Amino acid sequence: MTSHQTTQTMKPATAAKKLGVYLEATPAEFQEGVVSRSELNALQADPPEWLQELRRNGPHPRPVVAAKLGVSIAGLARGGVTEALTTERIEALKKDSPEWLQKERAIQAEVRKEAVRIKEKNAERGE
Repeated sequence: MTSHQTTQTMKPATAAKKLGVYLEATPAEFQEGVVSRSELNALQADPPEWLQELRRNGPHPRPVVAAKLGVSIAGLARGGVTEALTTERIEALKKDSPEWLQKERAIQAEVRKEAVRIKEKNAERGE
């Protein structure tokens, strides 16, 4: 018996998520094909110009937008941001600092503080 290894592939949406880019902004050949694990690794190790451009200027998917704004994905939705944003638009939001963004950042800061408190409490219990 000879065992041959099948190539692990993923849908373009999965690959885009792993690369941190907005699928609809990727080239058509990326969107229409499948991506193998080795192709994904190659894209991560040596990103082509289109990938560098997307990471630099967007449009960015919601998780990236949320991280850049310092809020949760749910916070984006509460703020009315449902579409992908470019880096320029994200910077404009940071500069304008609307009330919803200030509120969501405060909520996120509280969540982080609480997570640290729980982690420390659990560490004390473990000792």
